[in-house]
Amino acid sequence: MMIHIKPRSCSRSDAQLHCEHKVMRTIIGKNGVTQDKQEGDHATPIGIFSLRQVFYRADRIQKPDTVLPVEALTIRDGWCDDPTHSAYNQKISLPHSARHEALWREDNVYDLIVVIGYNDEKIQPGRGSAIFMHLQRENKAPTEGCVALTEEDLRAVLAAGATAIHVHASDD
Repeated sequence: MMIHIKPRSCSRSDAQLHCEHKVMRTIIGKNGVTQDKQEGDHATPIGIFSLRQVFYRADRIQKPDTVLPVEALTIRDGWCDDPTHSAYNQKISLPHSARHEALWREDNVYDLIVVIGYNDEKIQPGRGSAIFMHLQRENKAPTEGCVALTEEDLRAVLAAGATAIHVHASDD
C-alpha cells in the first residue's frame, strides 16, 4: 500500500500524509521538496520509493505492527552520511571512522524509524542519505530531508500496511 506526501503551499516544511482515507500532518525538510536531492540540502526528495525496514528503541517503545522487516536498535547502530566513504547511505556499526549519524539518540526522534528506499539501490555519492520517516520533534521543527510524524500517526501508517511512499512536488 502506498502513502502520499503532499507539501502545503503555506510552508516549505509543512505537508500532509495521505494514508487510506486519513490525512495526517507531517513535517518535511526545511527547504521543502526537490527533484535534485543533494547531501545536506535540507530538502525531501520527490518520487516514489519503497519502505525498506523499521528500526525502533525497544527500551522505550513497543515493537510496531507492520508488514515491513523490524529490528530493535542497539547503542552501536549508525548510518553513514559521508559521500566519500564506501558505506555511504548504509547502516553501520559504531564506532565508525567516517562521518555518520548515531541511530541511538538521547531525544526521541529516532525511537521509531522507517528507512525510505532513496538512493540505496545504486548509491550515488552526494545524492542524499539517511532519508527516513521518524518521529516529530516536540516543537515541530523541520527535518533535514526526512518525513516526520507523531508516534501515533507513524504507528497507524505502519499498521495500515504501508510499503511505499510517493513524495509529490509542491504543485501536484
